[in-house]
Amino acid sequence: MKKEENKSKMRVRLDLSSKLWRTFLIILTAFLTFAGPTYVVYALIFILKVNYFVSMISGFVLLMAGIALVWYLIKSKNVS
Repeated sequence: MKKEENKSKMRVRLDLSSKLWRTFLIILTAFLTFAGPTYVVYALIFILKVNYFVSMISGFVLLMAGIALVWYLIKSKNVS
């Protein structure tokens, strides 16, 4: 019985419906959707001297991650 209590205490579940997490996820979504394909690509190309193709692919991946996060937030009704 004690073992089960310890396991339940060790499991920490994140409450994604709290205001703090919703705000963080919305800001992260905005960053991934808008800044990812623009500023991150710019920084990769001109500042870090990464190949153009690699930087464009990374920008596209960030855009898709942002869109997926928007879809998740709308589906879970955290954003209406």
